[in-house]
Amino acid sequence: MKILMQKVEDVKLPSYAHPGDAGMDLFSAESLVLKPGERKVVSTGIKMAIPEGYESQIRPKSGLAAKHGISIVNTPGTIDAGYRGVVGVILINHGNEDFAVEKDMKIAQMVINKIENADIEEVNELDGTSRGEGGFGSTGTH
Repeated sequence: MKILMQKVEDVKLPSYAHPGDAGMDLFSAESLVLKPGERKVVSTGIKMAIPEGYESQIRPKSGLAAKHGISIVNTPGTIDAGYRGVVGVILINHGNEDFAVEKDMKIAQMVINKIENADIEEVNELDGTSRGEGGFGSTGTH
């Protein structure tokens, strides 16, 4: 599959770090500081054309999350096939210290997924299952 990308400034294009990786690294197009509890949209400086029938999911970098408490507010963020604007990542600092985002730093990862559009049909009643309406911890923790 081919994804067309346009740089809107001098930035690194997303890339896979290792053969077989599911996610491509996304890089920051800017430098800024995130204070504890603060969130900001960080530009990647790229636009892209995702083929119809696919989406791009933007996910946190596990190393940034584990070492610094940096995550993404709407994880995973979705970029639809029809979107042609600059890709931004909504970073949040869950840590206790300021976090410096530097230009060209890996800030997120992007996974491309095939999607299926659903036809919605309203019904008066749903079929029953063994789970029923159980949710939010209904299976316990052990």
